[in-house]
Amino acid sequence: MRLIFVRHGEPNYRDDCLTPRGLEQAKACARRLKHEGITQIYASPMGRAQQTAECTAKVLGLPIRTLDYMHEINWGSRDGSELPLGGHPWALSSMLIEEGDWDFKDDNWRSHPYFKNNRMLDYHDEIIRNFDELLMKYGYERDGSRYYCHFLTDETPAVFSHGGSSGCAISHIINLPFPYFASYFEYWFTSIIVVEFPDKPGSVVYPRIRLFNDCAHVEKTESDKVEYQR
Repeated sequence: MRLIFVRHGEPNYRDDCLTPRGLEQAKACARRLKHEGITQIYASPMGRAQQTAECTAKVLGLPIRTLDYMHEINWGSRDGSELPLGGHPWALSSMLIEEGDWDFKDDNWRSHPYFKNNRMLDYHDEIIRNFDELLMKYGYERDGSRYYCHFLTDETPAVFSHGGSSGCAISHIINLPFPYFASYFEYWFTSIIVVEFPDKPGSVVYPRIRLFNDCAHVEKTESDKVEYQR
């Protein structure tokens, strides 16, 4: 099975929709995805992801199935206590690296003061729990840090979502702590990420990233990078 993640196009965050440029990016992305063999389209419920998905759905003649749990993550203190930088997970992940007093590659990142009382953990856990349930429908059951393949599937689902929610799902799938993934894996508007699950029924399998941050269908600019850091 091939699983495709697509980040939304350039957004108007205030109105939760695509900018004119974002719409052009989404249309270019749809043309790029036309021959990828996509069999199912999933999308976050947020407007910018739905609009991006709609372009591909129109080209392929497929319906969009909404995954409510793939909406963008939020952050901040659970109890109103102060967190550095308001609890912004990308900025805090960078701080873990810069400070050098914590192994940010360690899966115990959840217990770090930057994250243990951060609402982003609630979003993170909801996403990975529900995404594993989605993968079960395609025959892949989470088995510790791996997946067990129950049956052969010839499907290529595509998930249109956000930098945060897709980051939670992908880092979980490939067993990287979220702060590590957030710091080292950057993906821009309408970037395409392909994760391959080996088709080996009755076996434990290891998903592999076959393509990452493919934005060849659009011109990347410095403003894309700045927006990603928000």
